[in-house]
Amino acid sequence: MGRLKRLKKIHIHREGTQTLIGSLLLLLVVNSALYFGLNNKVPFYIVGVFSLIVYGILVNFFRCPIRLFGQDTEKIVVAPADGKVVVIEEVEENEYFHDRRLMISIFMSLVNVHANWYPVDGTIKKVGRQNGRFMKAWLPKASTDNERSTVIIETPEGVEIMTRQIAGAMARRIVTYAEPGEECYIDEHMGFIKFGSRVDVYLPLGTEVLVKLGQVTTGNQTVIAKLK
Repeated sequence: MGRLKRLKKIHIHREGTQTLIGSLLLLLVVNSALYFGLNNKVPFYIVGVFSLIVYGILVNFFRCPIRLFGQDTEKIVVAPADGKVVVIEEVEENEYFHDRRLMISIFMSLVNVHANWYPVDGTIKKVGRQNGRFMKAWLPKASTDNERSTVIIETPEGVEIMTRQIAGAMARRIVTYAEPGEECYIDEHMGFIKFGSRVDVYLPLGTEVLVKLGQVTTGNQTVIAKLK
């Protein structure tokens, strides 16, 4: 399969543009009011430092590093997100496969990059969205009870895998770029989740797992598994 690349060379993710502009304007208004409205500048300095910290966290959250895997992708499954591996276990998957699958879950904290990458090369077979709750993303029930977006990908070898973007207690927006029938590739963005969540990958039993519980992953760089 050819490796058509549709990388967008941006350093701040487009999902954060409105948030960053709005936050900057709000902070400028608040700090200007304090500076010109008070004779005592101490509150201005305190709020100013706090504003810089908050805005720095927002910029860090929406950063969008340009990453190329740069290796052979045949039968390779890469981490779809920055974060930490919180689950590696066999589970019953009853929404699409209706059988047992190997699930690897990566939890993204507030300080992680929140862009999501496709974990494999292939063709997108199905995209679905399920409404649900907003429990803490690291809880086991989050995979089936929380609001989520599901993407089914068939690899060039004919193996189907599922990726699931899951909302968390703070996450209120899941963005998925996948469209059924499209080809997808490692190095491309699958979507974005705002403000803390997790991504699950469902693989066939017998897949070789190459990460451990608690391991830190880098999206589109860390190899998490190898298909049979």
